[in-house]
Amino acid sequence: MTPVRSAPANAPAIRLTGVVKTFGAVVANHDASLDVRQGEIHALVGENGAGKSTLMRVLAGLYAPDGGTVEVNGRDVTGWKTSEAIAAGVGMVHQHFMLVPTLTVAENVVLGTEPTMGMTIDLHRAVVEVEALSRKCGLHVDARAKVADLSVGEAQRVEILKALYRGARVLILDEPTAVLSPPEVQELWSVLRTLRADGGTVVLITHKLDEVIAVSDTITVMRAGATVSRFPTAGTTPREIARAMVGRDVNLHLDAMGAERSGEAPAAAGVGGGAPVLRVQNLRVHSDRGTTAVHDLTFDIRPGEIVGIAGVEGNGQTELLEAIAGLRRAQSGRVQLGTHDLTSLPVRERADRGLSHIPEDRHRRGLVLDYSIADNLILGRQHHFAARGGLDRARIATNAAEQVRRFDIRPPMSELPARALSGGNQQKIVIAREMGRDFSVLLAAQPTRGVDVGAIEFIHAQLRAARDAGKGILLVSADLPEVLALSDRIAVMYGGRFVTVLPAAECTAELLGPYMTGAAA
Repeated sequence: MTPVRSAPANAPAIRLTGVVKTFGAVVANHDASLDVRQGEIHALVGENGAGKSTLMRVLAGLYAPDGGTVEVNGRDVTGWKTSEAIAAGVGMVHQHFMLVPTLTVAENVVLGTEPTMGMTIDLHRAVVEVEALSRKCGLHVDARAKVADLSVGEAQRVEILKALYRGARVLILDEPTAVLSPPEVQELWSVLRTLRADGGTVVLITHKLDEVIAVSDTITVMRAGATVSRFPTAGTTPREIARAMVGRDVNLHLDAMGAERSGEAPAAAGVGGGAPVLRVQNLRVHSDRGTTAVHDLTFDIRPGEIVGIAGVEGNGQTELLEAIAGLRRAQSGRVQLGTHDLTSLPVRERADRGLSHIPEDRHRRGLVLDYSIADNLILGRQHHFAARGGLDRARIATNAAEQVRRFDIRPPMSELPARALSGGNQQKIVIAREMGRDFSVLLAAQPTRGVDVGAIEFIHAQLRAARDAGKGILLVSADLPEVLALSDRIAVMYGGRFVTVLPAAECTAELLGPYMTGAAA
């Protein structure tokens, strides 16, 4: 397909009208519309399962719509293929990266469009071209580095470079900041503003309303598969956006930042009452590269206490939680849950003794995407649903119906594969499984990553309720306001160590920032 020319005067760069897309009994889009002007950053927002990603996959040629029309720069391209969309300058960066870890940055960027020299791939030219594009766009990354060795933020840059290398003038970003640190987010905004200034068009899917306000020009809101409103960002507040998304007022204020706490004091079994429910002593853990990621760490959590770990990702948080959960072997030290020594126990036995774990990567650690919602809701606990050498399907169905209702998993069809759900609803499956059973300690890693404002409000309420019921919670989140809001004590982790541990009431972002960057370590 010939690349689409610039839009005629006053014509939108993108126009989707009345789009319908179904997957069997699931209606992902109905009457979904979107108008985006050339040279603007357009935020597409809505609850989990509202149909945002599906609509953008229709635009990118990944799905053919069952109804409606798709126009790009004034041309009807309804039902086009991905290759045609790429050739026309439409690129999509997905929420879950699509990179080959064993290849270099340059090899990933040019994959499928490799420069050649005679009959062979010209890798030197690929490196030169990728480095030049990287400098031009401000997406700084080593073209010769293996993707497996990159940080999450660097991998995000590679995904954007892939789209730009193929000539993307319309860039679709699906939850691009879900795994980025605050400095990396600011770098991404700089890149998007540069693209906009150069006449490029950006569609940004995000649940973070402060990001919508900070970087977008226009907002389109979807709800239950349909477009419900469109308005300019200027003069709009996060509360107004949330109301349009959810259809009701949402409490966006986080208690440590000035809003109310759900019961200022924990329940009777709260902080300071009784022996620690979790005790970690002199724990040393290696990274996948064999270096020390956690250095002889000692701390405890008491009943009715949330201990939050703040810090830039990559400072040992992942290795710490995986070692406590039994997913990673500790080099030395001890982990004790109540009176039980967990140090040498496998994951299943730790769970049976009352340890729950919400992993940071739901696809790698939390779900089997081709299993049904019902089966994912019993993963790791299937031995509790055994009957005569098999599984008690009636009990599994009953459990699924209860958890789907309690945690508002959408669509509420427990027979669907997890793969068919939005990222936020996949996260709800993991939350439901780990918090919907009896536990004494919860390891919560990025519990609200990729979920909408209404779901965040609900998950925060569940965490507070568990604390008030005397549970111990170890919270790791890249969202510093979330850590400040939920924690009773906050530990800042830098270089595999706790560089400070303070009561949450004494903490502010300004106070913790220097510790997080190592300036005060």
